[in-house]
Amino acid sequence: MSLRVAVQMDPMEGINIAGDSTFAIMLGAQRRGHQLYHYLAPHLSYSEGRVSARVRPLEVRGQAGDHFTYGEWENLDLEEDVDVVLMRQDPPFDLSYITATHLLERVQKSTLVVNDPASVRNAPEKLFVLDYAEFMPPTLITRSLEETREFQTRHGEIVVKPLYGNAGTAVFFVGKDDRNLAALSELFSHVWVEPFMVQAFLPDVAAGDKRIVLVDGKVTGAINRLPKDGEIRSNLAAGGRAEATELTKREREICDALGPELALRGLLFVGIDVIGGHLTEINVTSPTGIVAIDRFNGTDTPAIIWDAIEAKLS
Repeated sequence: MSLRVAVQMDPMEGINIAGDSTFAIMLGAQRRGHQLYHYLAPHLSYSEGRVSARVRPLEVRGQAGDHFTYGEWENLDLEEDVDVVLMRQDPPFDLSYITATHLLERVQKSTLVVNDPASVRNAPEKLFVLDYAEFMPPTLITRSLEETREFQTRHGEIVVKPLYGNAGTAVFFVGKDDRNLAALSELFSHVWVEPFMVQAFLPDVAAGDKRIVLVDGKVTGAINRLPKDGEIRSNLAAGGRAEATELTKREREICDALGPELALRGLLFVGIDVIGGHLTEINVTSPTGIVAIDRFNGTDTPAIIWDAIEAKLS
């Protein structure tokens, strides 16, 4: 089965092919003979009931600095000319992102969109996870300094982070006697119009933050991400390092609880984050980590993803 695959992502020039999950998925598609097209979210258009994208045919290869070749620009009708759309641009999860989900939702009767755009829209990482509060650390979502102080009094050390951040950006540790909480609350309220998230600090983060990948609701692999010295953030993009890992009984319980709902929502490729047995995020926009997972485990997650996509199309 040869597929026509349009990939909505960030510019090819800026990706790090050594660890980029989207690049690995595209390589996997190409190995199967699928035709790739690249476009940016602003290249989407709607006219007279049809959604199209201004795209370029794309070839990829595992050569740093020479990892892609574009063809000539063309317009594709995303219902008639494409079999699969991969929605893989990185957040911010803003109105531009939400608009793209609304447009892509209109092509779904003819074209498979991965992940399901309506489900992506309705499952932002730090809000969807609230459906599984029994697995989470103590959590507060607020714009109130008073409520944040009360939360800190109850839980001591806390972590404050933007509700729609990604890759560990703007995640702050606040100690019990830290005098910067008021200034930090003020900063968050000025920079972001949304509430911010406050969570009890999990000292177990020193032992790692597990990224567990699920494809169509089933676990396909995991890595443990360790923060560098002097950091609480273990994201690989923030300088963390990866190591091989196995899932604990608690982590399997979490995956068993999430898996059926992820599959039901059409969230085919998902990465969840677990620290010390606590679920902290469910990543559905452009989850990462599969390159490191495959390196440690000898697996082929892109092949698993394409098997799932091809099964849905057949």
